[in-house]
Amino acid sequence: MPIVELHLLEGYGSDEKRRLGEALTDAVRLVVPADPETVTVMIHGMRADGYYRGRVRRNPAPARPDPAILVKSFLQAMERRDIHAAEAMLADGFAMHFPGTAPMGRLKELLEWAAARYRFVKKTYEGFDALQSPGPAAIVYCRGTLSGEWPDGTAFHGIRFIDRFEIVGGAITRQDVWNDIAETRAQA
Repeated sequence: MPIVELHLLEGYGSDEKRRLGEALTDAVRLVVPADPETVTVMIHGMRADGYYRGRVRRNPAPARPDPAILVKSFLQAMERRDIHAAEAMLADGFAMHFPGTAPMGRLKELLEWAAARYRFVKKTYEGFDALQSPGPAAIVYCRGTLSGEWPDGTAFHGIRFIDRFEIVGGAITRQDVWNDIAETRAQA
């Protein structure tokens, strides 16, 4: 039974501690064949007034926001066509890569490109997976199925998709999309 102990400066809330516990459990399970219930994570608090680096008193760094929540918020804004809200979540230099087209940097480009493909599309999510890359980007994968209407008004549903997002500094820098919409449309 793996046991992980973490010493954390005071100032982090229960949500951040829960996220740390889940992330450490997942990290252990990536290497050790253990069920989640058998991994114990103990988080010990340490008073920040006893934290010095060199001769200077330091404060703990603020916790990073959950990148999966940013991605969910972005996708919800896109689905309700609140482009202004969605654009506010994007970094300068944002790029999105969809099947069958060149990379796009603006959401308006995506809407124009998609207009010939479908009237609207909605996503049903099966899950979100977030991880930290070795570099500065947090990676979020979301997966599920698409439903909506073709340009002629015919309904479609159950089309598989996976989206991959990169988040740096609390903003989305890249989106990669994979789905079976073209194959499904060809069979319709």
